[in-house]
Amino acid sequence: MDIDIVELSRLQFAATALFHFLFVPLTLGLSIIVAIMETVFVMTNRPIWRQMTKFWGMLFGINFAIGVATGLTMEFEFGMNWSYYSQYVGDVFGAPLAIEGMMAFFLEATFVGLFFFGWDKLSKVQHLMVAWLVAIGSNFSALWILIANGWMQNPVGAEFNPMTMRMEMTSFFDVLFNEVAQAKFVHTVSAGYVTASVFVLGVSSWYMLKGRHFELARRSITIASSFGLAAALSVVILGDESGYNAGHSQKMKLAAIEAMWETEPAPATFTLFGWPDQDARETKYALHIPYAMGLIGTRSLTQEIPGIEDLVDDARTRIRSGIVAYDAMMKIREANGNPAPDVKEQFEQHSADLGFALLLKRYIDDPRQAGEDLIDKAANDTVPTVWPIFWGFRIMVGLGFSFIAVLAYFFFTASFRGMRFPRWALRLGVLIIPTPWIAAELGWIVAEFGRQPWTVDGVLPTALSVSHLSVSQVLLTLAGFVLLYTFLFIVEMGLMFKYVRKGPVEEVEETDIWMKRHQKRLRACGDDDVILTPGE
Repeated sequence: MDIDIVELSRLQFAATALFHFLFVPLTLGLSIIVAIMETVFVMTNRPIWRQMTKFWGMLFGINFAIGVATGLTMEFEFGMNWSYYSQYVGDVFGAPLAIEGMMAFFLEATFVGLFFFGWDKLSKVQHLMVAWLVAIGSNFSALWILIANGWMQNPVGAEFNPMTMRMEMTSFFDVLFNEVAQAKFVHTVSAGYVTASVFVLGVSSWYMLKGRHFELARRSITIASSFGLAAALSVVILGDESGYNAGHSQKMKLAAIEAMWETEPAPATFTLFGWPDQDARETKYALHIPYAMGLIGTRSLTQEIPGIEDLVDDARTRIRSGIVAYDAMMKIREANGNPAPDVKEQFEQHSADLGFALLLKRYIDDPRQAGEDLIDKAANDTVPTVWPIFWGFRIMVGLGFSFIAVLAYFFFTASFRGMRFPRWALRLGVLIIPTPWIAAELGWIVAEFGRQPWTVDGVLPTALSVSHLSVSQVLLTLAGFVLLYTFLFIVEMGLMFKYVRKGPVEEVEETDIWMKRHQKRLRACGDDDVILTPGE
């Protein structure tokens, strides 16, 4: 069987990245929730909040440790599987990753030890500061990684040097304040807060169904539902901002999300449902919402959103322009950096399209020798596979609105109905625990799949980014990663289930008193009864 080394390398990185991201959102959200709980403990000095901090902190620690173990391998994959990518853009991409390691990772890794082992060695205020430093470090880590990823989506603050054959940074601040990176950071972090909130809410609902640790559960639900509702609303707002950014920086991705094959008159409609047929270049059984996509993608009712066919035509034009830049680049190199003035001017005029000429490298060694047939092939390569992006986006958005509904219900019931939760609601809280992870993984699939065929959008094609490895080498390492990560996943799930079933190590007297008083009444509750509160 003919196996494409590029696709195999993509599969390996996707497998490791998606697996690593199982742990990232829970780490981001739990770090903040635990810090909030300890803040309440310091303010009230009530033992129940110390119990909650230590219990949820233990689950955070398990998740944090496995997340670090799975994330380290990704750093090495850039050199092992994507060496040309690392050489081509390392001057830009490496800077935020280095800052993340020196500033954020060391911060959280240092203080996480103090968090777990400093309870009896630090004052309450000192330990609270440690908890917040762990939370800040976790979120700073996400910031720098997403700045690096945001630059891959929207490469600003850098330019190509034809002599070194590398992208070189021209403005660190442009990279830092890249609009795509900033929108991606707040959207991803908010999604992590929702993930942790749903996790805390689900585990607490399970405790209430079992009649265990009621004081911990009801307070945890209050924290999780209020914090999670605010985060879920921000995810929707910030996701809209990401859509707007894609409307002018990643037009092909936006068109693929909509399966918009032809440019529609402004304002474009939003396709609520449909079946994209990439071969026929049409979306069957489409159900549209008027004006919605125009507002999301352009913030106006008068601007068009280009369709896939028009964007392919634009890619043809840019490929031809890129061939001119490639020719000038080769002349500059042949002249050892001292070309004729007209050659240098020619390169500067067309350098923005050089990456499009590199798309031809998949078919021919010298893009200057490409005919119209190869230009057509390269232009059509700029269209990603539409159906996973189209459906991934819609399932993600649907889940996002379901989180708002569930968290709003729990917040209202906890705040205004005395925690009187029907058993069906608590069972729902348990059942939805996995859904934020599904939404988060689908979000990354949309973001990364929608960028293809580019590793760095418009600059470096994925087909040129891989290392010169054999298929057997990549298959061997892929198999090794699958086995290792499967083992780590089993360890993670085993430890999480063990400590959730065990519950908090420290028991609080007020919990025991209430439980003894109402134990018989809880056992007598039927399926349609509510879970009673201590005041009843």
